[in-house]
Amino acid sequence: MLPRQETVKIFSTFIQFDYDRFGSWATDNRLRRSMRQCLDKIPTESSENFWVLYWHQIWLEQPRGVAREHLAAYLQEICFWSSTKTISGFSSTQYTVPDCFQVAIAGIDKVLKGFDRERGFNLKSYASITFGNLIRELLRQKREIDICSDWSLLRKLSQKRTTEALAGAGLDAAVVESYVLARNCFKTVYVPDRANSTRKLPKPELETWIAIADLYNQERHTQLSAAGDPATPEGIEKWMLACVRAARSYLFPSVTSINQPKPGYDSGEIVDSIVGEVDDSLLTDMIADEEAQQRSQKQTDINQFLTTTIQGLIPEEQKLLELYYSLELKQAEIAKELNTQQYTVSRKLSRARKTLLKALAKWTESTMHISLTSDILNNISSLLEEWLAGYYGSN
Repeated sequence: MLPRQETVKIFSTFIQFDYDRFGSWATDNRLRRSMRQCLDKIPTESSENFWVLYWHQIWLEQPRGVAREHLAAYLQEICFWSSTKTISGFSSTQYTVPDCFQVAIAGIDKVLKGFDRERGFNLKSYASITFGNLIRELLRQKREIDICSDWSLLRKLSQKRTTEALAGAGLDAAVVESYVLARNCFKTVYVPDRANSTRKLPKPELETWIAIADLYNQERHTQLSAAGDPATPEGIEKWMLACVRAARSYLFPSVTSINQPKPGYDSGEIVDSIVGEVDDSLLTDMIADEEAQQRSQKQTDINQFLTTTIQGLIPEEQKLLELYYSLELKQAEIAKELNTQQYTVSRKLSRARKTLLKALAKWTESTMHISLTSDILNNISSLLEEWLAGYYGSN
């Protein structure tokens, strides 16, 4: 992948995949015009960071406007590399880099909402962590759903999720009501025993299907708005498989790219339909702002504080952090290197990180006068993880 250099391209182009790899950069004409108009108003301002902060400020006021799409274009590269790096950490998965890319970029609002320039965060660094977390969460959850048998999944689903999934599949309300009752009867009758784990439940025997159908036919008179016809064991089984298909589709829907053609049109993309206006006064405000220098100083202060704090850790904890972040060894590999147990490594690593997190949180509260809410602590934790990777990676 050739990195984008020109400011206009950075904020107006999107990745086009060639099967499962990077193909080319596609330009969104509307966003290109938008960036050129802004650059014409301030020809001397070509700083990438300036425009990141500018569009983020507009996004805060107009979350669904053009600023969101400019920032989505800006984060294309970091989203691609986050997807590539994250998926490489899973030994086997059916998902490709484009799959993970679409999942991650769909979470851009979470990135923009969590990004706080006041605390010295860099948007690309923050996005890299958030994108990676979104992809890992998807793969963990998706793997859980994939390795569940159909019958295990039916037992795991709540009635609320089952109802939502069936309704989302477009089924009639009366049909949804019948399917949900049948699923509840299935859950009542088909109880796992010690020989069958709840994750890999086999298909019920015919006798079980008969029992489920009998229970359904008894309950339908009191549980359904309209009792309807009695169900057969074969019919119940088909209903349950329909529930499974709806649930898998509901839990993990496909993600549509904003660069896909608009439905019903031969030309134009979805992103072209998004409307947003740029407030000229914000440009003047951003130029006069001295936030960039303040953020740089905050970052320097954080670096100095954390470096000093690490030096205050006991040598054993410093060694563990170095092995984990600098050499990128897994806990099992570290345990082998140090001739100890993996759980010991895990416990001591956790203790070292907790010490650093507490120290950084206290420092943030006292020097920046920030109340330590749960969201703030999550941001500080992300910043610390990013800092550790960069600190040891550069040593």
